[in-house]
Amino acid sequence: MTSATIGRTGAAVPQPESGAAVPQPESGAAVPRPESGADGVILEAAGLVKVYRTGGGEFPAVRGVDLECRAGEFTVIMGASGSGKSTLLYLLSGLDSATAGEVRIKGRSLGDLSARELAKLRTHRIGYVYQQIHLIPDLSILDNIAFPAYLAGKPRAEARGRAMALMKRFDIAGLADRLPSQGSGGQQQRAAIARALINGPDLLFADEPTGALSRRQGEFVLDLLTELNREGQSIVMATHDLKAACRADRLVLVKDGEIAGALDLPKYDERQAAEREQRIWQFLKERE
Repeated sequence: MTSATIGRTGAAVPQPESGAAVPQPESGAAVPRPESGADGVILEAAGLVKVYRTGGGEFPAVRGVDLECRAGEFTVIMGASGSGKSTLLYLLSGLDSATAGEVRIKGRSLGDLSARELAKLRTHRIGYVYQQIHLIPDLSILDNIAFPAYLAGKPRAEARGRAMALMKRFDIAGLADRLPSQGSGGQQQRAAIARALINGPDLLFADEPTGALSRRQGEFVLDLLTELNREGQSIVMATHDLKAACRADRLVLVKDGEIAGALDLPKYDERQAAEREQRIWQFLKERE
């Protein structure tokens, strides 16, 4: 297995003037700023390998990845379908176990945790937005959002109050008593993001959060994630979409299960979106 290490050196990127703020949604409970270690690293992967064994054969989906993310970063893992980006996201978030290597979140090795401890970490410290949304069809949208808080042992009134505050902020409060099937794709995705935030996670993972949405709905979701990141929320997002990747301040390119390169960028400024998109396109072109 080969190893790909991502450092933080390279040509300096000039910091743009502060851009116009993303329109602020209705107020809700604030997203807490995650704590970080002395060096600011909140997520680390070392020598990460995932091999699937089927029918007597082996398929290496992730090949010796080394990666680190710092608190407050918006990290985008970009790659084509089948590149291994979603598998990598599962490994980094503790939703799947690696064949070899190590993942640390705030210095804690996931491999050293018992199943109970890992479940507790995922409930309290990690939020995950799934590619297929995965709302529970027979629960109201309000209870879907509150559900992880119920699992965390929070009082029902507190959990529902926090869920409603997030719904107001994300402009879906009118759907509180409706089933997921009664909301649009964009509304369901906003509910899924609210669900991922309900317990105030240190890390928010998002797997292709705009992949099934219209352009307008996708832009709303990206604006929402960008605003959360500006408030201090650490985000790791997987995508194949160039416009979604533009929201990153750290872009990691994955090819055939390996890291093909990384690009550090200033925080997103919508006034420089075209220039930013061109820079990322050139970065990708150079690594074809």
